[in-house]
Amino acid sequence: MDTARYEKAIKACALDKDISDFSHGDLTEIGQRGINMSGGQKQRIQLARSVYYDADIYLLDDPFSAVDAHTAAILFNDCVMTALRKKTVILVTHQVEFLSQVDSILVEKLFNQVVMKIS
Repeated sequence: MDTARYEKAIKACALDKDISDFSHGDLTEIGQRGINMSGGQKQRIQLARSVYYDADIYLLDDPFSAVDAHTAAILFNDCVMTALRKKTVILVTHQVEFLSQVDSILVEKLFNQVVMKIS
C-alpha cells in the first residue's frame, strides 16, 4: 500500500471526516450491499478507490448524484480538477455549474446528459 497516495485519495474524495467518524476508521467493514453507509459515502469510497488506482483514463458516470451541492463542489475541485488534473477524465453529469471549467463539452440529446472531457 502506498500510504501517501492513499491519504491523497481519501482527502480528494472528501472522506477524511467520514473515516474518522466510523467505529473502526478505515478498517470499518462495509455491510452487505453497503447498508451501514449513505449513498454519498459509498459513491465517494468508489471514487477514492479509482483515484488510488492511478489510472490514465477515468470514466466517471455522475459521481456527484448522491452528494449535496457543497460536497459535489469539493469533489469536482479537489478530485476531478486537482487529483486527476494530469489524467484524461470523461465526466457524465447533470451539474451544469461545472461547465465553465472543462476543456470540452459534448451534449447528448438522446439521454439529456452532458459529457465533459477534462484533460
